[in-house]
Amino acid sequence: MSKTYIPQNYHTPLSVYEMQRAIEFIKSNFQVNLSNALNLRRVSAPLFVEENSGLNDNLNGVERPVSFDIPDVHTNAQVVQSLAKWKRLALKRYQFNVGKGLFTDMNAIRRDEEVDNLHSVYVDQWDWEKVIAAEDRNVDYLKRTVRDIVNAIAETSEALNVAFPSLHAKLPRDVFFITTQELEDQYPTLTPKQREDAVCREHGVVFLMQIGKLLKSGIKHDGRAPDYDDWDLNGDILYWNPVLERAFEVSSMGIRVDPESLDRQLTLAGCDDRRKLPFHKMLLNNELPLTMGGGIGQSRLCMLMIGTVHIGEVQVSLWDEETRKTYEDAGILLL
Repeated sequence: MSKTYIPQNYHTPLSVYEMQRAIEFIKSNFQVNLSNALNLRRVSAPLFVEENSGLNDNLNGVERPVSFDIPDVHTNAQVVQSLAKWKRLALKRYQFNVGKGLFTDMNAIRRDEEVDNLHSVYVDQWDWEKVIAAEDRNVDYLKRTVRDIVNAIAETSEALNVAFPSLHAKLPRDVFFITTQELEDQYPTLTPKQREDAVCREHGVVFLMQIGKLLKSGIKHDGRAPDYDDWDLNGDILYWNPVLERAFEVSSMGIRVDPESLDRQLTLAGCDDRRKLPFHKMLLNNELPLTMGGGIGQSRLCMLMIGTVHIGEVQVSLWDEETRKTYEDAGILLL
């Protein structure tokens, strides 16, 4: 059985029909708020990429992408796990200038995902990427962008509460910034996830920075592929989720690697073989624009704003029969 949790006395906040209306409201409103805040334009995105292009996201390096052959094209393809690298190449191909960016609906399959209240094998998120100047590759610019995203989330949630008066989520705008090392220093006896719970419970919304680096304890707070985020200039946006009573990640983002940081991180991660891939060659040769970007979970935002306990209440996917039956007995429909 998948790991699941149902709080005592929990009831789905909306009827099935009203739930679909609320999901549509969130998705249509947030993408407008996000594009206005970050100066983004919508583009089309691939569902799959060529296997040997180096464009697929390797995530933590252990997840198996869904692969298939295309006889007519004489190649093998992989369903995307995220668009972190593709977006950067698209900004070059589509001739975006500094200060402008793109966003898109990203639909992915992560077959090895451990399914629980927050995770599904189907991933839906807004992927965004923006061209930046060399002088913008700094923590201050990163923090300013995080604040813009958090404000866009809060604006959407406030509008949702007006449109659906039975919903009462109040999402904070004041972001607390902390690095993974500072968090470990503050809570040295806790696990990484327990540290996230503690800091989010106290501050409401947190941007946890510098993910992927080794901490003083000799472990990483969490894994991050070496070839898209600069580990010194990235992070996760985390909210305190009062329904689940835990930290709740809605976005992974960061300023992307430049040739110098890519060279360093490939070596640290033992991934020097990737230097031969087309995408990585272009990046190391300084042929791609400097960018920042991230992904913002669509179903995650719906869960947070509507107040659902399981991602299956707002997203259609596959669930094991025991989990489905457990929720059905509790009067909760998993789509």
